[in-house]
Amino acid sequence: MKFLGDGLRAGVLRAAGVAFVAAVLASCGGGQQIERFVPTRVLAFGDESSVINASGSKYTVNGVVDATATPPGVMDCSVNPIWVQYLATAYGLVFPQCPGIVASPPSRILAQPDTKAADVAAQITSFTSGDTFNGKDLVTVLAGQNDILEQYQLVKGGLPEAQASAVLEAAGTALADQVNIIARAGGKVLISTVPDLSLTPFAVTEGATNAAVLSRLTFSFNRKLRLGIINDGHMIGLLLTDEMVQSIVKTVQAGATTTYVDVTHVACDPAVAPLVQDCTTLTLKDYTGVPDTVGIKATATGWLWADATHLSAGGHASLGSSAYSRAAGNPF
Repeated sequence: MKFLGDGLRAGVLRAAGVAFVAAVLASCGGGQQIERFVPTRVLAFGDESSVINASGSKYTVNGVVDATATPPGVMDCSVNPIWVQYLATAYGLVFPQCPGIVASPPSRILAQPDTKAADVAAQITSFTSGDTFNGKDLVTVLAGQNDILEQYQLVKGGLPEAQASAVLEAAGTALADQVNIIARAGGKVLISTVPDLSLTPFAVTEGATNAAVLSRLTFSFNRKLRLGIINDGHMIGLLLTDEMVQSIVKTVQAGATTTYVDVTHVACDPAVAPLVQDCTTLTLKDYTGVPDTVGIKATATGWLWADATHLSAGGHASLGSSAYSRAAGNPF
């Protein structure tokens, strides 16, 4: 049965294949087969990294229906899926914002653009006002980036860094509390740390000293988030997205063979698509002849970053694969 197109499903299954095999093997240890967790819906909370707009646009490099069309082209929400789409598709699930041929899919995106950590509580309250979490819900949470960027700007304006760090530590703790609330209510949670913002194109343009500030602020938030969640793999799975980004950047900068060719520049051309949600595979920046770059036109998957702070389609693919691996490997 088709639901998002054979290409997307095949790509997801290829990305998740190793994790699936590992999960099956793990479930068969000790001579007693354990039923593999298979969610009936995915519920996504957090910021724009988990958002599909009503128009089908996403905050990354969007796919298009016709590659020969005039930029930006007509977006296809099933092309270049974001990480929660990868995760859902691995379980045969889709979201109402990109349903394919599935009528009334049960999965939901509660995430909203520009969300900060404290706003997740309101998203959860909105959900529970008419629904409840259950043991077949796979719940994703990714937020905190907007908190970190806000505090960074305040530090640049004169706020002591220690004060900004304290604010972010409190925000990380508060988000962990919300994750614990979901877990205690029965939902199986995948909580992601914030990508290391000191490795974004934004940080590169800010210079080494300011990038170090972003590194410390990101660490402050993520550390408290990690310390605050319930340490029980039956309830919560932790995605170390900050370490994932660090590993990708280190690998590319070491010259190792990888699917990524650029980890420091934006893929989207801001002159053509100033807003990342308007960026498509037809509005990518051409670096041909540009000094200190790889010297080719950007691609949706070869570049790690779509714009100055948001992951590309390739970045979402890596995060989505990591999310499925964690969901399949945890004893949910």
